[in-house]
Amino acid sequence: MCKGLIGKKLGMTRQFSAKGRAVPVTVIEAGPCVVTQVKTVESDGYNALQLGFGERKEKRTNRPLRGHLNKSGAKTARVLKEMPVENPQEFSPGQKVTVEMFTVGERVEVTGTSKGRGFSGVIKRHGFHGGKQTHGSHSHRIPGSIGCSAWPAKVIKGKKMPGQYGHDRKTVRNLEIFDIRPKENLILLKGAVPGHNSSFVTIRKPQFAK
Repeated sequence: MCKGLIGKKLGMTRQFSAKGRAVPVTVIEAGPCVVTQVKTVESDGYNALQLGFGERKEKRTNRPLRGHLNKSGAKTARVLKEMPVENPQEFSPGQKVTVEMFTVGERVEVTGTSKGRGFSGVIKRHGFHGGKQTHGSHSHRIPGSIGCSAWPAKVIKGKKMPGQYGHDRKTVRNLEIFDIRPKENLILLKGAVPGHNSSFVTIRKPQFAK
């Protein structure tokens, strides 16, 4: 069984559960992914599937990659990623992996690139509460003192300070699958998923799941 799938985040909405509760869900277009290469322990040292997802103009695909994709019958692919697999002999190049590999109620982990927010201050980046707004205070959003007195007389590495915020690879674990719509290749997950709309994510079964 393949352990994961590539998808595209479409956005968030809400659905109502059987008990009538409004549940916030993230809608992801998951697959279908084409198996572009099968890797085994004998040939590559590990078992995995290289999956291709999405389409792009053929002229934007260089010739070496085009030749690699033609072996599996896939003309183009927007994203290529490897997913672990237990038995690679069950798959062959050109085979499609769909969202039907998951079940409703199953827990999964999703990895994506968080939204980039540029150079941000300590309040936005780390959640500092800020300084006083009245009584003549001039310290509203600045980080404040960062020194360490006479010893060690330096700023400790890893100090929470202003800097680049966002645009990191983030993984959210233990997300419950609320609904699956195979005809539309959609999967609805409870809660939020890192990344902006139309960003690519990977949906995987838990790492230690049997």
